[in-house]
Amino acid sequence: MSGVLGYAPVAAAAFAIPQFLPQMLKLRATRDASGVSWSWAALTTLNNAAWIAYFALSRDWSALVPSCSVTVLAGALTVMLTVMHRVQPRSLALMGAWAAALAAVGSVNGRVALGTLLTAAFVVQVAPSLWTAYRTARPSGASAGTWALILGELACFLAYGLRQADPRLIVFSTTGVAASALMLARILWTAAPRPCNGPSPTAKPRPASPPCALTPAWTPAKCSSNAKRQSLRTKPPPNCQPAWPKSAPH
Repeated sequence: MSGVLGYAPVAAAAFAIPQFLPQMLKLRATRDASGVSWSWAALTTLNNAAWIAYFALSRDWSALVPSCSVTVLAGALTVMLTVMHRVQPRSLALMGAWAAALAAVGSVNGRVALGTLLTAAFVVQVAPSLWTAYRTARPSGASAGTWALILGELACFLAYGLRQADPRLIVFSTTGVAASALMLARILWTAAPRPCNGPSPTAKPRPASPPCALTPAWTPAKCSSNAKRQSLRTKPPPNCQPAWPKSAPH
């Protein structure tokens, strides 16, 4: 079994190489970035570049392939999101400071310190994506295919970390598997159709049913007071005599 788990980085590479292609293709086709976090893409690029250094120092050459692929594709996705949306200078400055911190820790403290920092930083890496997706009513821009591939890659790294007894890789992969599952649940839940409680706006109104043949037709009643008032105007009172004298008979 341990010999099979030794090929887990190869399986992770199969998931990681096309990992960001579904998200990039969807973003290019729809121009819809709802639920897609720029900070997540940028942090993924920087952190995976640092993982390249970690695996190189650990001489885990097979693990370099997925890290290199993710770094390149996540970087391309970051560029696409930067072009589509105006990124604040503060966000760019924070990413630059984070890259400098990773480089300083790796060069001064070595592989173990870099791996520990990356393990703790992975929570910060996936937090913007979860925050954006769960605060968006319908994250239609997020790709379920990309997060399914991320889930597969990190599950392979979790198996490899257990084989190598690497606590940093185990914590990193476990956090990633949980975050990917939460993202997939959010995307699929909001994409599922919901039952309509009210009338559909496109529904045609039903025609009114014809009246029953036995039901008498309604006719407006005539006002008797108006007829009585009219008769009083035309008929003179009984004691009313003409004002002029009658002519004498000849």
